[in-house]
Amino acid sequence: MDFVVLVLQKFFSKSLEQAEQIMLRVHTEGRGVCGIYPRDIAATKIEQVTAFARNNQHPLACVMEGN
Repeated sequence: MDFVVLVLQKFFSKSLEQAEQIMLRVHTEGRGVCGIYPRDIAATKIEQVTAFARNNQHPLACVMEGN
């Protein structure tokens, strides 16, 4: 849970309170919304988060959903 909060703060500029709320949604529902971004920015954030999670041996998944 702490790792997810760290990711939300580091890559999505969330406050501690916002990050904790999103983390709890991820924990209870299996997913949470980190933000709405243009496709290229979202893709970059996914790459950054995925690399950070792998480097820290964490199985965090980060995906983009279209509308």
